Amino acid sequence: MFWPAYGSAVRDPAQSSLPRPGRFEHDHFAKPVVGITIKPKYVNMADINFTASAPPPAASEADPRGPGGREPIWDVIELLFFAYRDFVGDPDSLLVPLGFGRAHHRVLHFVTRNPGMKVADLLEILGITKQSLGRVLKQLIDEGFVVQREGPSDRRQRLLYVTAKGEALAMKLANLQTVRVGRALDELGPGGQVVARQFLAALIDPDNRESILNFIARAERVRPGR
Repeated sequence: MFWPAYGSAVRDPAQSSLPRPGRFEHDHFAKPVVGITIKPKYVNMADINFTASAPPPAASEADPRGPGGREPIWDVIELLFFAYRDFVGDPDSLLVPLGFGRAHHRVLHFVTRNPGMKVADLLEILGITKQSLGRVLKQLIDEGFVVQREGPSDRRQRLLYVTAKGEALAMKLANLQTVRVGRALDELGPGGQVVARQFLAALIDPDNRESILNFIARAERVRPGR
């Protein structure tokens, strides 16, 4: 599986930047995709998961089927990769001038959707190190996009809120991605959103699926239609 993991980070997200014309020679992590698109695509190292984990069971050389008893579903795997690449690439034009990367976007997204969320909960969602998140948060706080407050009953808790400035940026990014998602759902026709939700939910590990769906539902209740 070679498409990027959602929240992993292996370098300083606060220094993440996206390529501009003529900058590839200065950025060893940004490469144009040759033969697929005329636009250079940014490969954000914070999107690549290098977390050590047990390797999947190897299939027999004579049997191309994997542990699930299926041959690799190459077309869907690759469509997921390119869909994800373009989906997260849309907001880059707004993030570049601010010196922000995709880790900043994710923090703004989840804090906007879940005002008062704990730093510990954000760490668990993004799956990045405390040090990496700390750098991103410091930049967002220093530049007035996020504020951090003590918990009302436990002063050791650090609760996160977006400022008006942070919410405005988060909404611009979400609206930009909504254009792409909405266009895709329109092409699917009636019932497309239900099918898309079912498919994406089914991709989540069964052990985490219910808690994630509940997490999303809580955010919808707090910020309906936003």
